[in-house]
Amino acid sequence: MMRNQFLFRKENQLKKTDKSLKQSWDKKIISLCDKINKLENYYTTSSCSGRIVLLKDSEEKRDDLFIKVWHNEISAGEIKETLNKIKGNDLIYFKQEPVILHVACSNLENAQKLMNLAMNSGWKRNGVIASDKRVVVELNATEKLEFPIFRKEILVSDDYLKLIVKEANKNLKLGWGKIERLEDNLKKLS
Repeated sequence: MMRNQFLFRKENQLKKTDKSLKQSWDKKIISLCDKINKLENYYTTSSCSGRIVLLKDSEEKRDDLFIKVWHNEISAGEIKETLNKIKGNDLIYFKQEPVILHVACSNLENAQKLMNLAMNSGWKRNGVIASDKRVVVELNATEKLEFPIFRKEILVSDDYLKLIVKEANKNLKLGWGKIERLEDNLKKLS
C-alpha cells in the first residue's frame, strides 16, 4: 500500500521542534497556523508575525548579527536604551519586517486557492515555490522599514526616532490585521 506523501511530510513537519532563533511561535500568528495545520490539504512550514530588529550590517547571514528583536510594539525609549549600550564601530540597521508565512499545499490547485484567499485578506506579495517533492505558498505582507541607525552613535534625532517607531508599530498592526482577516477567511478552504 502506497502512503500519501503529502500527509507523511505534514505529520513529520508538525512533529519537528522549533529551529528559529526565538525558539517559539509568535503569539500573534499561532492561532492562524493552528487553523491552517488542521486543514487536510495544508500545513505551515515557517511563520513570523512581523518584527522590529536592530541588526549589525554584514554580507553574511549569522545568528550573532541580531542585537535585539521585538515581535510586539515598542517605544522610542526601548530603541534608544538598546542603542546606547552598543560598543564598537559596526553599522547597525533598524528594520521593521512584515508578516511572512510559508504553507505547504497538497497540490497547485490548493496553493492557488490559498493565494487567492490571502490576496483577498490584504496579503499583497505572494508566490508558489514548487519542486518535485512539494508545493509551498509564500505569503508576505508589504509594510516594512529599513535604514542605518547607528555607527559609534545614534544617527537620528529623538524626534525622528519617535517617528520611525510610530510608523514601525503602525506597520506591525497592519500586518496583524492581515493575520486576523486570513484566519477569518480560512473557513472558505474547508
